[in-house]
Amino acid sequence: MKKLDRLIFVEIVGPWVFGVAMFTLLIMAGQYLFALTDYLVQGIPPATVLELTGLYMPGIIAKTFPMAVLLATLLGFGRLSGDSEIVAIRAGGISLFRIMQPVAIFALGIAILSFAVDELLVPAAARESEAIKASIAKTLDVKSVNPISQPIMRDGSLVGQIVAQDFVPGSMTMRGVTVVSYDKDRKPLFYMHADELVFDPTEIKSGQGWRIRGKAQLLSADGQNRLEISNGAWPENVAGPTQTPTDLLASKTNSMDNFSLTQLGEKIQTLKAQKDVEPTRIRNLQFFYWNKIALPLSALVYGLLGAPLGIRGHRASTASGFALSIGIIFGYITLANLLNVYSMGGLLPAFVASLAPVGIGLIASGVIIWRRNA
Repeated sequence: MKKLDRLIFVEIVGPWVFGVAMFTLLIMAGQYLFALTDYLVQGIPPATVLELTGLYMPGIIAKTFPMAVLLATLLGFGRLSGDSEIVAIRAGGISLFRIMQPVAIFALGIAILSFAVDELLVPAAARESEAIKASIAKTLDVKSVNPISQPIMRDGSLVGQIVAQDFVPGSMTMRGVTVVSYDKDRKPLFYMHADELVFDPTEIKSGQGWRIRGKAQLLSADGQNRLEISNGAWPENVAGPTQTPTDLLASKTNSMDNFSLTQLGEKIQTLKAQKDVEPTRIRNLQFFYWNKIALPLSALVYGLLGAPLGIRGHRASTASGFALSIGIIFGYITLANLLNVYSMGGLLPAFVASLAPVGIGLIASGVIIWRRNA
């Protein structure tokens, strides 16, 4: 590693760590602090609230990692230019494009790290947090019910439908369950009514994770055959759900943090196989599918924008760096949300709407670097 690269890496790593901490605290305070405090006031054990706080963290830092790159480059290059080190480097015949190389490498590394966190840690943590919140809601209001309705899919085809009057994630049970099993022509084949279903994690690999607790009735669609079932495994002739309780809970929320890139792709394909799904819902999911790639790549945009903008003829205050970083992030997010509206309306393909802010940001940063290098 050359001295120039080492100098720039050292200069931006510290502000980046500070930026991650600052943006994480801001998001935590703005989105979650009130709800967490309310749980404590209502008597939820502090250990449960602390666990919930920890489960929120992967989803937050996956977003703050790229954002912190902008603050790091603004502050780092602001200090270098304020101490005339950038002037000395340029006087040595080194172009601004060469100076940007370690910035691009650092930002790309953060993008990869952010993508890894979003894929490997965030979905599991988000689903577990949803389960804990559902259990808390049940604790605070024992009379509350959580109805659920889910299609049962096999190889992209609709084979059944399950409806439960009450779904309790904490005890992994569904109560007042009705299951409709379809034939190849999507016509009802069997109806099953069960008092309660309970999930057995040890049997999920065999496709028999949900089992009957109490009494159940199996009725053929023509009404001629009836079978009474008590406390048993799932009937072979009836299509059963393959989702775990956390999967079912995640399907009830609109948060894309509950799904990895692969899971989101599978969900899109499942919805496409259903004829009655609104196209806007599919397009919205497609936008967020590509956004899981675009969000980490924003680190590269932030880095290559922040570095040249941080170069000034005098020492810039830290407050100006904060203000500029907030302004750029706000503009970037506003553009992304605007393009999402166009995508949902069918005016733009989802991948174009998701990746366009990255492309626009890279073009803008290239123009700024070229002009400041002149």
